[in-house]
Amino acid sequence: MAAENLHPAHVAEGRAALPIARYLPVAARVLLGLVFFVFGLDGFLQFMPRPSVQMSEGAAAFSAGLMSAGYMFPMIKGTEVIAGALLLSNRFVPLALALLAPVVVNIFAFHAFLAPDGMGVTMAILVLELYLAWAYRSAFRPMLAARAARATPETARADARSS
Repeated sequence: MAAENLHPAHVAEGRAALPIARYLPVAARVLLGLVFFVFGLDGFLQFMPRPSVQMSEGAAAFSAGLMSAGYMFPMIKGTEVIAGALLLSNRFVPLALALLAPVVVNIFAFHAFLAPDGMGVTMAILVLELYLAWAYRSAFRPMLAARAARATPETARADARSS
């Protein structure tokens, strides 16, 4: 197989990538970006129809609490819009994934404990987030180091030269 047909991760391993595997991270990134960008904007502009299904008492109380706090719901929706835009533009993708991680955990917990009827879409979002975190795992490796070295002027210059 020609070198231009190899996925960078597979070149290092000396094997050819499946054709679909080359586009899977891009498709997952765009899909997750669209979900959060559109639903984040809907939190501000309310252009999508509201569900006609009655929420459980706990789900309604939780949602009312987010709304009545005044700042929490706009902060969550703003984070969704910004992170979704970053994913769609392919800029700062690891940062966008890190920003969305607590939002995704909260969406999962909300549907697992308060509103199980939306669990299908929730699981799709969770799988996309986890897959992209795995695809960008090299960017998270320094953040997950047990002992991190603090930056010095010498390491900052070396980092600037390498990028």
